[in-house]
Amino acid sequence: MATTETSLMNQQLDALLFQETNLVANLANASALLNSTYDNLNWAGFYLFNEQTGELDLGPFQGKVACMHIKVGAGVVGTAFETQTNQRVADVHQFPGHIACDSASNSEIVVPITKDGHQIGILDVDSPSLNRFNADNEAELTEFVAILTSHID
Repeated sequence: MATTETSLMNQQLDALLFQETNLVANLANASALLNSTYDNLNWAGFYLFNEQTGELDLGPFQGKVACMHIKVGAGVVGTAFETQTNQRVADVHQFPGHIACDSASNSEIVVPITKDGHQIGILDVDSPSLNRFNADNEAELTEFVAILTSHID
């Protein structure tokens, strides 16, 4: 889906968030855009780092109900945040310490959100299919997060 140019979805995100810096509003629209653009998803949304608790708290999302708090380092989401690396998992049931917020999820991709060295949270996208996400999806979602962070104060 991704190309060497900005994908249509990422162009739409940039236009959608133009002159809007409210974090919740931007994350809500970003998750809606992801959910309406990608097929074969059962969850698309965000977890935000809570500096007071040291955990990741559920943020705006589209999809089935989700875990409300995830410890840093736990599961795919917590690992992505702790290591500040993308996690593209073909079969979440094979991931050590996987947290089954939704038993229907079989594959997942998670991208950390950081701005000016400040860890904000993560983008999390789940699918009921095994091996749903490829390297092109990862590149596109990495760019998606970069565009998103450019619209966050």
